[in-house]
Amino acid sequence: MADGDASFGYLGVSRSLSGRVWRERAANADAARRLQMAHGLSEPLARAIIARGISPDAAETFLNPTLKALFPDPSSFADMDRAAEILVDAMARRRPTVVFADYDVDGASSAAQLVRWFRAMGHELPIYVPDRITEGYGPSPAAFRRLKAEGAELVVTVDCGAAAHDALACAAEIGLEVVVIDHHLMRDGEMPKVAALVNPNRPDCGSGQGHLAAAGVTFVLLAALNREARRQGLFDGRAEPDLKAWLDLAAMGAICDVTALTGFNRALAAQGLKVMSGWRNPGLRALMEVANGLKDGQAAASVFHVGFMLGPRINAGGRIGRADLGARLLSSDDVAEATALATELDGLNASRKAVEAEVQEAAVSHIETQSNFADAPMLLVAADDWHPGVIGIVAGRLRERYRKPVIVVGVDRAANVGKGSGRSQPGVNLGRAVQAAYDEGLLLAGGGHAMAAGLSVRPDTIPELRAFLCERLAEESALATAADALEVDALVTTRGADRALWQDFQRLAPFGPGNPEPLFALADARIERPMMLKGGHARVTLTDATGGRLKAVAWRAEGTAAGERLMAEGGAIHVAGRLKPDDWQGRQGVELEIEDIADPRRI
Repeated sequence: MADGDASFGYLGVSRSLSGRVWRERAANADAARRLQMAHGLSEPLARAIIARGISPDAAETFLNPTLKALFPDPSSFADMDRAAEILVDAMARRRPTVVFADYDVDGASSAAQLVRWFRAMGHELPIYVPDRITEGYGPSPAAFRRLKAEGAELVVTVDCGAAAHDALACAAEIGLEVVVIDHHLMRDGEMPKVAALVNPNRPDCGSGQGHLAAAGVTFVLLAALNREARRQGLFDGRAEPDLKAWLDLAAMGAICDVTALTGFNRALAAQGLKVMSGWRNPGLRALMEVANGLKDGQAAASVFHVGFMLGPRINAGGRIGRADLGARLLSSDDVAEATALATELDGLNASRKAVEAEVQEAAVSHIETQSNFADAPMLLVAADDWHPGVIGIVAGRLRERYRKPVIVVGVDRAANVGKGSGRSQPGVNLGRAVQAAYDEGLLLAGGGHAMAAGLSVRPDTIPELRAFLCERLAEESALATAADALEVDALVTTRGADRALWQDFQRLAPFGPGNPEPLFALADARIERPMMLKGGHARVTLTDATGGRLKAVAWRAEGTAAGERLMAEGGAIHVAGRLKPDDWQGRQGVELEIEDIADPRRI
């Protein structure tokens, strides 16, 4: 029997401690050999590239993604030229213009790009970000009326607006011109009446860039703005804005919005991380300093820095603080202001983590004391006063834990409404099911996409909503559970899992959807020195027959089957995880971030 035999699983693992089958990531052996020879790659790396759907002919662009090779024609986006003409004209005529941004990283980084372009042209652009609690997501009639009353003639929405039909209708009524820059899914026939709507996911857009975050769409808009300003002769005697200086902001949105890092989006992320590594943006530098003690720019930016250190802090303002803090931080050139904002966001992030932990603990207790939840195709948990700023994060954590779609609802009894956020399992279209629930009259509002959704519901309708979604998702969930597999890139040993291997596979970076971080498996490893750390993380040392020793950590493992097995020590286990650099005290080593464990006695 081969290790990768589909009926038994890789290393024979047909059911790990998380309930998954392990499989070797599929790759054509002949294509891998051709790639290996053509580019002088190691066999495991060549195989991993082919397994990610990259042909030998496309490998050079994949390994060295450049804007020159991959930048799309701005005119290929519906309404892009029109949007650029309107904005350049407004800037030249000094029309009062406001950028209206969503309160997350993608919205903040999109807004900051526009602010910086206008500033480079000698015009300061104000930012409006709605409050998550009092105003909800996206534009509202009330917000547009307020902006109009304050003198705004033109509003540019970023990372929102495409589905804000009531607000856009209101804007038309009151004579407020609106340009929408968005990336969220749109349905056929829902084109609002606006001055311009740029969205690669509008039905008639032929750009082929539907995987971009709003920050990526905004970066393409900057190129269109430069082109239009050049056409109008606005650069006579003035240097053109250097768009590459703002690639770090485009990368922030691409990475934090968990978009597919393929094609042009991969180039944005890769080149943006290089720009970010100079830490020239005062806000990013200040935030990195409070998060990590960065001094003198001595850190090469990575997806980890963006996704787990910078992004959560920027989001904290929108979750439990002032919604505009992130956009203000990323657009500020004042070092003192940036330091103050970064410090405030860091404190809010600490508070957010405490609130999140409380809600997650309560949600887990609720799930595990309700016997009818165990075999349900999806989980919907609700309770009074769960903070709406953290329910999305908690839904994501619970999805990881239970391997099925999860919706978490915080109920406001005074307002008689529950606000919910959901995260889905690959293969289960949660947004479509939520839209169906809305169509059935079970929701006050709801929508999203395959992997995430948001909703508003009357509390007394929650049991009926749960039953509807369970029935609606039963078939998809069953298929997704059967297909839920851990795909392994290579089998390694504790001696072979070293810095050189990690460095070799870094040529695949940046990692994200569409380009998963390499996953390595170790067979028959033994556990030494198990230790449960603060926060429920398990740290161990792994050994095997080669005599090597590999440090490993399993995040949030306490109370899980994997955590219990790691603490038990005895007997060999199979382990799958990702290699991470370990530079503590200059050692230049690696450690394994454990993703899953299989006990050979139970597979």
